[in-house]
Amino acid sequence: MSLILVVDDDKQIIRLVQSYLTQAGYQVLTADDGETALHVIRRDHPDLVVLDLMLPDRDGWEILRIVRGETNLVGLPIILLTARVEDTDKIVGLELGADDYITKPFNPREVVARVRAVLRRAMGNATVPKIIQVDKLRMDIDSHLVTFDDHALELTPTEFDLLKVLLESPGRVFTRVELIEKALGGYVYEGMERTVDSHIKNLRRKIEVDSRNPTCIETVYGVGYRLSS
Repeated sequence: MSLILVVDDDKQIIRLVQSYLTQAGYQVLTADDGETALHVIRRDHPDLVVLDLMLPDRDGWEILRIVRGETNLVGLPIILLTARVEDTDKIVGLELGADDYITKPFNPREVVARVRAVLRRAMGNATVPKIIQVDKLRMDIDSHLVTFDDHALELTPTEFDLLKVLLESPGRVFTRVELIEKALGGYVYEGMERTVDSHIKNLRRKIEVDSRNPTCIETVYGVGYRLSS
């Protein structure tokens, strides 16, 4: 049974999300402020965090930065809950390493669907022992380890899955919709293609010599992305 941490300062939202996730078969922990959330994450090691951005004391941005900065937590899947509807706010969250975001007000069934999709991506990678290597980029799917020029890369589950799709077919151009279907669980929603762009931008920062002039993950304008062969 997967362990989910729900973080929100609105107790009504916590009760609603907790109820639906519990009915879906998940074990749920809760926190209503950032400091408590960090304590629970470090103590209980949840499988996924549903994290509100607007929190007292430490907000969701800070929690996200801290988690992505700690080696033993960098792979923790995180879905942001946000009342902010501006694209820039969503993109910033994704660039900080969030795996997905949900805008308030939301349908709790959507939260369950997103949790399932992100967990499927995060936990399904270790089921097939396989090593993929293209030039200096090497992925060990069994150990969930990616190295570039023998240096280990710290990737989020979503970044890992996107890179896996590209590595499996070097030179092939994938549209954003194809990447959503193959790497992001196939759950398409408004703004999802921008989400792919944000994750690709993060990947480039980690594997490119100059992320502003990428040579590994290339943009095919008007189509999508490909891994240079």
